[in-house]
Amino acid sequence: MGEKLAADEKIICENRRAKFDYLIDETVEAGLALMGSEVKSLRNGEASLSDAYALPLKGELYLHNAHIGPYKPAMAFGHLPIRPRKLLMHRGEIDKWAAKVRERGYTIIPMVLYFKNGRAKVKLGLGRGKKDTDRRDTIKERDSRREIDRAMRRR
Repeated sequence: MGEKLAADEKIICENRRAKFDYLIDETVEAGLALMGSEVKSLRNGEASLSDAYALPLKGELYLHNAHIGPYKPAMAFGHLPIRPRKLLMHRGEIDKWAAKVRERGYTIIPMVLYFKNGRAKVKLGLGRGKKDTDRRDTIKERDSRREIDRAMRRR
């Protein structure tokens, strides 16, 4: 999938459009405050980060629009598929990233959702939206890399 993993990490889902739509400057790993049924759903791989983003609110960081599907055996006491989920980070990191979002027009994008040592983690990227010309450059670069790989394989 493109991400390097340690032996104890398992990817749940990846936001593939993040690197295409944003210029990522920094990344950080954050924990997630989840309900039990959400963890079970993640273990089944029922999650999507396609429209997700993170926002600072009252000194905390929350993940919005991340979809975690319902866990069928816990339907009566389950969770809402889309709800704000608290991200667990050090206070200094939260304050630093919140200041950049407020002052410089950055966006916090979740890039990968994974398990590390049995705990759900999310890799967040601090990025700016790409312009159309930047996207075209990305497409050209990807196509040229493909052409080079094809030529190397033919040899």
